[in-house]
Amino acid sequence: MLNIFARASVSRVTDPIGAWLVRLRLTPNAITVFGTAGAVAGALWLFPTGHLLAGTFVVWGFAMFDLLDGAMARALGGGTRYGAVLDATCDRIADGALFCGITWYLFDTADRGTVVAALICLVLAQVISYVKARAEASGLDADGGLVERAERLIITLVGSGLTGLGVTSALTVALWLLAVGSVITVFQRLLAVRRSALRELS
Repeated sequence: MLNIFARASVSRVTDPIGAWLVRLRLTPNAITVFGTAGAVAGALWLFPTGHLLAGTFVVWGFAMFDLLDGAMARALGGGTRYGAVLDATCDRIADGALFCGITWYLFDTADRGTVVAALICLVLAQVISYVKARAEASGLDADGGLVERAERLIITLVGSGLTGLGVTSALTVALWLLAVGSVITVFQRLLAVRRSALRELS
């Protein structure tokens, strides 16, 4: 949803930064790997050790590099197919690390229901992305959905940040909200694929 409504506004901010980074002779792929490495390290170090507020800011900061690699690719006249695969792969690694770190923390601090919600989010984050990738590989359309990557990051990190500030139920509410939204998104994408396949047959 945010990809639809916020992309143009975000690009106006990130495109000049991306062009500047290109002039420094940095590459989009280097920025992708750097951002992913930082997000993974922050998620797997800070969240399991209970540093939720610090983890929130570190993961959010490194996740923002995902906006810059796209801006850099546009400044270079367009990305490469390898860059697109690398970017998607790194996104999945970062998402997995985020939910693994949070689940690790929750095993020692939360009720079993919240752990279940985190595991649902961990699995469905990968499924949502896989449906789109598999559909596109088959020449079908699976864009959109209630909860895409930006929404996953916002909901999860708002919950972890507020919990780090002392709002004890915030992470539980965020994870269950995300779990429900993720289930809906899987079905939305599968329906989009079905409609796309039916259009090809007609």
